[in-house]
Amino acid sequence: MNGREEKTANNLFFLCSLIEYIGRKTKNHRNVVVNAIGNDALQHIFDLADVYHSENIDKLTFELIEKHNIETGTFDNIANAKYAIPTHWDIGKVYKRLIIGVSNVENKPLMDALSNVYNSWLSRKIEDFNSSIYYENPQYLLQSYLTGDNL
Repeated sequence: MNGREEKTANNLFFLCSLIEYIGRKTKNHRNVVVNAIGNDALQHIFDLADVYHSENIDKLTFELIEKHNIETGTFDNIANAKYAIPTHWDIGKVYKRLIIGVSNVENKPLMDALSNVYNSWLSRKIEDFNSSIYYENPQYLLQSYLTGDNL
């Protein structure tokens, strides 16, 4: 362990933050971004996150959008937000904690848990910055995900 958290958690944090950043840039729901990039490429980004994090995020985002043909959508949760907007890093941390929890509880590889979480009902709730669900306790989010509904 180098730093405050395991490399795996740090790499996942970067990947989730990057997904959020791409989603904001392309005005897409985050599952659209995840599905467009695909598990193999997500795994590659995850594996090299300690290298990628030193690149310019706008450059990396542009390259990924081009490489994976991510088209501009119509989902703009930033423009629709009525309150303070969390940063892409804030949301990356929310997803990182949830994905690690799901991976551990369901005994799934991280990329499978990542795909499942981003394609779940809870992801749409986290994307809604007019709700407060992204501020909820990580354990609350995990239990809500596992039961299939807000507790």
